[in-house]
Amino acid sequence: MCSAEKSKLMQDTIEMQTEVSNMKQHTEHKTPLWKRVMWLVIIYGASVLALGVVASLFRMMMTAAGMRSH
Repeated sequence: MCSAEKSKLMQDTIEMQTEVSNMKQHTEHKTPLWKRVMWLVIIYGASVLALGVVASLFRMMMTAAGMRSH
């Protein structure tokens, strides 16, 4: 292996180590657990609310069309 190839290989190795180091720093910066749980609760609540709205609309349309539950 000539010195130019060794130099290129060494440079590539350093670049990869730098990228891995940057990735580790990025993944270590997580938001607090309570914020992540709060987002989960908000998204769950919004989805339940949306389902309730859609179900109510279907019930109103079915009642208007003459379909009754009794």
